Parts: sequence; C-alpha cells; structure tokens
Amino acid sequence: MNESESIVQRPDWPHYFMAMAQVASARATCPRRAVGALLVRGNRVLTTGYNGSPSGWPDCLSDGCLMINDHCERTIHAELNTVITAAKHGVSTQHATLYVSGASPCHRCALLIAQAGIDRVVFDVDYTNDAGIQLLEAHGVEVIRLSTEPNL
Repeated sequence: MNESESIVQRPDWPHYFMAMAQVASARATCPRRAVGALLVRGNRVLTTGYNGSPSGWPDCLSDGCLMINDHCERTIHAELNTVITAAKHGVSTQHATLYVSGASPCHRCALLIAQAGIDRVVFDVDYTNDAGIQLLEAHGVEVIRLSTEPNL
C-alpha cells in the first residue's frame, strides 16, 4: 500500500460543518426540536449555538415548554443563539456562512440572518414552511439545502 492509499477520505467542507452543527444540536434544551447552528468564514468556525433558554434561565427540560400559539416561547432558536454568541465576543457576522441542522430558518430567524450580513445559509432539513427561505433568497442571501451524503 502506498502513502496515498492509506489516507482516510475526508468529508468536504459543507458536510464537515453540518456534522458540527448536528453535534451542537445535542445540547438543545427543547424536546420539541433539536437544532444546532455554526457560523463559519473562510473555512474557520466563528461561533456555535443550539436552541434553548437564555443562560441560567429555566429551560424546557426542567420546567416544560412555554407554549403560546403553538410555539415554545421559552426557547431561543439556534440561529439567534449563534449570532448572539458572536455579538457577545465581538465576532463579525459579515460575509459569513451559517450552517443549520434540523430545520431551515424560520421567517423571524431569516430577518436576523439578513440583518447580520450573513451571505449564505446551509441547512439539511426543511422547516414547516419555506417563508424564511423565500425571504433570504429575495434579499440576496444564498440558500443551500445540503444532501445527506458527503462528497468524499
């Protein structure tokens, strides 16, 4: 066996980052949906996030979901938590790519993504409606649904 045959095949960047977002989703504290997100620029991770309550507050796992109009209002979406983490640490979101596992961005998160200057959103599962995707595309944000099979 020569040296090139012994190298393990590596996933391409999009699948690598999506796998990281999926790992982040394991930290989610709302049992209704586990979503993870990852903010990337230049193939480097800037911040991560997952859906859950504000730090130190009661969460859905301990106190149950706070349901209003069929939505859990106790939980901050993964996309928002990822951008908040960037803001807390002085990390620019301008021209970044956001990877989201578990659901494409909702309409409200799409507004945040566009305002934050994020250029591209990559997701793996459709949300219950495509209003967020439509908003992003209408405002020049590239939206990509990633296939589940990595390009090795």
